[in-house]
Amino acid sequence: MEAGNMDRGYIQVYTGDGKGKTTAALGLALRAAGAGLRVFIAQFVKNRACSEHEALERFSDLITVKQFGEGLIIGRETTRSDIDSARSALKEAEYAISSGRYRVVILDEINIALHYGLIELDDVLHILENKPGAVELVLTGRHANEKIIEMADLVTEMKSVKHYSHDGVSARRGIEY
Repeated sequence: MEAGNMDRGYIQVYTGDGKGKTTAALGLALRAAGAGLRVFIAQFVKNRACSEHEALERFSDLITVKQFGEGLIIGRETTRSDIDSARSALKEAEYAISSGRYRVVILDEINIALHYGLIELDDVLHILENKPGAVELVLTGRHANEKIIEMADLVTEMKSVKHYSHDGVSARRGIEY
């Protein structure tokens, strides 16, 4: 297999109702760091440290992770604070994308922020349209907007076939968080 050209970065989307969207993005971050690439991860609507944060701290010279949000928004009314946090995340992500400092930028749960109206689709599309050519950009979360899917170069839909949470198994440290 011949190595691909790293002069071009692509837009990747990980979406769907199945488990593994953030996990896939973090796997890509780990792979990029292993290759010496700098990574920026903006986590929309998240506010708690999980096991992956402890692991990623070991790569803090190459991977920067920032959380923006008040936590899970599914099943509750969104607040002004949710909106402000998401907009702040988008602004900081846009800076990271255009800064020339990072080769990989992950916008974790941005699709959820869009779906719940915390940020504007036109603002996200503007960022995608103006992404520097060498930056690999990853967008995760359920409910990916069709316009984003159209702009993406790679789209993976995680499909839930069976999940043990339906049998009452709670999230487990090191596996789900």
